[in-house]
Amino acid sequence: MALPSNPSRHIAIVGAGYAGMAAAVTLAEKGTRVTVLESAPTPGGRARRVTTSGRELDNGQHILIGAYTELLRLMALVRVPEDAVLRLPLELRYADGFSFRSLWLPAPLGLLAGLLFNLKLPFSERWGAIRFMMFLQRNAFQIKGGGSVADLLRRHGQNGAIGHYLWRPLCVSALNTPVERASAQVFANVLRDSLAGTREASDLLLPRVDLSKLFPEPACDYVSSKGGEIRLNSPVKDLKELEADFDAVIVAVGPHQLKTLMPAPAFEYQPIYTCYLQYPENVQLRFPMLGFSAGLVQWAFDRGRLMSDTQGERGRIACVISAQGDHQQMTQEEIAATCHRELKAARPQLPDPVWTQVIAEKRATVACVPGVESLELKRNNLFLAGDYTYPDYPPTLEAAVRSGVRAAYGALETAR
Repeated sequence: MALPSNPSRHIAIVGAGYAGMAAAVTLAEKGTRVTVLESAPTPGGRARRVTTSGRELDNGQHILIGAYTELLRLMALVRVPEDAVLRLPLELRYADGFSFRSLWLPAPLGLLAGLLFNLKLPFSERWGAIRFMMFLQRNAFQIKGGGSVADLLRRHGQNGAIGHYLWRPLCVSALNTPVERASAQVFANVLRDSLAGTREASDLLLPRVDLSKLFPEPACDYVSSKGGEIRLNSPVKDLKELEADFDAVIVAVGPHQLKTLMPAPAFEYQPIYTCYLQYPENVQLRFPMLGFSAGLVQWAFDRGRLMSDTQGERGRIACVISAQGDHQQMTQEEIAATCHRELKAARPQLPDPVWTQVIAEKRATVACVPGVESLELKRNNLFLAGDYTYPDYPPTLEAAVRSGVRAAYGALETAR
């Protein structure tokens, strides 16, 4: 959308997370004055660097995929180095020996060939998974009647090993909601844009810098270079004052913070727990990202293999536990001990960790369930942004930046 620059206009953005900074970058690129107000000392929102027990850690382990086209475009715009992420063809490796890999063929042939030639799956399941994807394509990835992912998999006979190792982990990782409750339509949208997208769309992009450096901090530098202002440690308590002082206001705070600023629905949340285990520097996993098919841990990331040497993360493993579960009743010590035990089962010579740290984001995302009502995104000169405002997509970093760009264009239209 081509909109003229208007430096005489001044737009405020509340929140310097991925949504807020996407909005700020979009406005700054158009020559519009921007002031970003963030209550925390570090930008990034629910995907940021935190300091705990004297250590700098990400507050969660996020991965990107090649289908995150808007986030990748904005990262390039603010000059995030290409080596800030490690790009790998879709390959899921599990500690129990199972693996799946999409082959380097034009989409969707790469996925279909990867399924067809995966001899670790029964032929009936391989062929059934291909028929499942062909069904979705024939129906333009529209799920009649909606329902849950569990219902969708059951109707198409996808509850065998293929469901256990592929569909269910993809659902929980992308939607952060148990398959029994997760939206089948949103899951189909993810499959459409990733596994059935371009050849690169299903690539795994694993961050090699912390989540604040991945986009929010370079975005802050970009906005500042364009004459914008970034105010950290600046909580906003009254939107009326901002609406009176600025030509438009974009509210890009987390859903749990929204009700402190304006009327908001009662959101249902899903957690993400990340357990960091620091081992001696020589400890490595067989693959930078390793899946676990049973137990507490879902994915383990070898931070030492991913991050640059200057980050000092050799021997550090991040175990991710997405969505609700029994772990919510466990102590942090119990979670760390369980993660270590499951890692040791896959690597028997693993020594005891030097230290552990569990970061529990109890309201990491809004539950991605069928029938979520759309929020009112505009009120006079006030606009709403955030992953939870983009119901056609799961609550991911891509949904966040898409919502921010959308809000920015809405504000530009209003402020003309």
